[in-house]
Amino acid sequence: MMRPRRRSSNIRLALYLLVLVLIAGYLVNRQRGATSNEDLTYEEDLGTYAHTSKSRKGERAFVVASQEKDDVAWLYDYFPDWTKYRYIVDNPKAELRVPVNKGRESMVYLTFIIDNYDNLPDYTLFLHPTRYQWHNDDPDYDGLMVLRNFQVPYLEQEGYVNLRCAWQLGCPNEIKPYENDPREKQQQGHAGNSYYHAFKEIFGEAREVPHEVGVSCCAQFALTRDKIREIPRSEYVRLREWLAKTPLLDSISGRVMEYSWHILFGKEPIHCPSAQDCYCKVFGLCDLRCPEIGMCDGRYVLPPFSSLPNGWP
Repeated sequence: MMRPRRRSSNIRLALYLLVLVLIAGYLVNRQRGATSNEDLTYEEDLGTYAHTSKSRKGERAFVVASQEKDDVAWLYDYFPDWTKYRYIVDNPKAELRVPVNKGRESMVYLTFIIDNYDNLPDYTLFLHPTRYQWHNDDPDYDGLMVLRNFQVPYLEQEGYVNLRCAWQLGCPNEIKPYENDPREKQQQGHAGNSYYHAFKEIFGEAREVPHEVGVSCCAQFALTRDKIREIPRSEYVRLREWLAKTPLLDSISGRVMEYSWHILFGKEPIHCPSAQDCYCKVFGLCDLRCPEIGMCDGRYVLPPFSSLPNGWP
């Protein structure tokens, strides 16, 4: 006859082995589910399979177009969970650099996409470097608050999101490609009639140039990985080559790209949602009073200067 102690020991051993078998079965089934055909999509341009949004880990990154002198410490201090890609355009020996310093922030943005196309973060915000900038959509022009309030779930839904809601400047129709723009000769920052010809070079002769283009300035926006990869890597390479070789002034080519990003990523030429709708969806600010379609009380006032005073605010 089996002794009670020995019988109890054998029962515990059997239960232990049963638990191990169940755990092993669960892990095998989970692994199969993670790589099932329902979770994979074929990327024709790459010729490989890539996971869809179901397999994302929520990787988030800032891509920063900067110069050596710019202070970007605030991004590291306040957003430790975001990966930073700081490109320094005026330092050819920087770890992250551009092939040629042309087209302002556009050269950085394109270079990041090209270099990381096969391993993009799930969510990427394309930014200027300093915390306080005149175009930041905040009462104090504080980029910290812009980024803290940014709604990643809305980005997931849209694929492309501009980081500015106020219609000053850019909306409703900043660029009129079919009209000669006298400002083009007076101020280097206006694309004027150059936009018409550049649009053809960027989007192809077959695409009709829009009569009006509008988007809230100033080339800070967010993209999902899937939205970026809707366009083949070779197309980003072609755009960067155009930017490097175009005879347009650096300020003009940069402005052309500033008013082309939203079109490139699937928005209409005039992409000017109401300020009230934009603030709610992009920044979670849904209780604002908005007396005009392009502005809400207490949010943004165009400053009389392009560089904020030292020590601001």
